[in-house]
Amino acid sequence: MATQNLLPNQYPESPFYLHPTDNTANQLVSVKFKGEGYGDWRRSMMISMSSKNKLGFVNGRFPKPDPTHVTYEAWLRCNDVMISWLLFNLDSVISKSVLYFNTAREIWLDLEDRFAFVSGPQLYALERQASDITQGTQNVAEFFT
Repeated sequence: MATQNLLPNQYPESPFYLHPTDNTANQLVSVKFKGEGYGDWRRSMMISMSSKNKLGFVNGRFPKPDPTHVTYEAWLRCNDVMISWLLFNLDSVISKSVLYFNTAREIWLDLEDRFAFVSGPQLYALERQASDITQGTQNVAEFFT
């Protein structure tokens, strides 16, 4: 088979393959993350990364290989592209706060830690807003009964 002599980053099925259009300034999602709506932004990013066969760089499936491993250089290059994509799809304030992490995975985990959690007061405020929703002159409970 012809792919047996190719490096890991030279065949399109490889997670280390970078298509010529995979530049570091790709906006993967329609809106940069600014601190609100993390769940939607996260889901959109995951779909985009999966479509490019790069999700494993943030979910831990493709950990950093040993420097002597044949995939090491390709992994470094893909990790740097992933970091660039993450930074480019974040608001500048958030981007600066994660700029010095070494791996895309570290950035992803930091964002998860900071933004995936809904605090008690946030949850209370959301529940209160939901209970105050009306349809015309009826509240939600009256509207659906």
